[in-house]
Amino acid sequence: MYEFLHYQVRDAMTADPITIRTDTRLREVEELFEAHDFNGVPVVDPHQRLLGILTKFDLLKAFCFDAHAMVPRYDEIMEQTAATVMTHDPVSVSPQLPLSRLLQKLVEMRTKSLPVVDGGRLVGIIAREDVLRALRRATATPAVPTHEEPQS
Repeated sequence: MYEFLHYQVRDAMTADPITIRTDTRLREVEELFEAHDFNGVPVVDPHQRLLGILTKFDLLKAFCFDAHAMVPRYDEIMEQTAATVMTHDPVSVSPQLPLSRLLQKLVEMRTKSLPVVDGGRLVGIIAREDVLRALRRATATPAVPTHEEPQS
């Protein structure tokens, strides 16, 4: 476990994640969720700057009943763009953030993943599964000696 304290987000993140643009149709987003079992996908501009994130929860919000539509029309809603339901300015983390601090942040926020931003650009995504994999890897690494054995 000691090894885990040396890990940073960049050691466990998924680099260059699949992204979408603000004009991506919700139908396409749902297909991404199905094909890759994603919970969310980053929304970026043409320069890979993070604009938002669109999660399954955001997609569900598009179907909320209101005074104008007691029964939302599925096909119409699925033609809307990501910009209509995405979460703007999401919490993100740096690739240099210690993984132990990220673990605490994921637990406190009760979130499944966070975008990783470096120099204003999206460079990765880090999920609960990545942290669990790093914890497992840290326990499989031989312990580093804390002191030298006396020589005979």
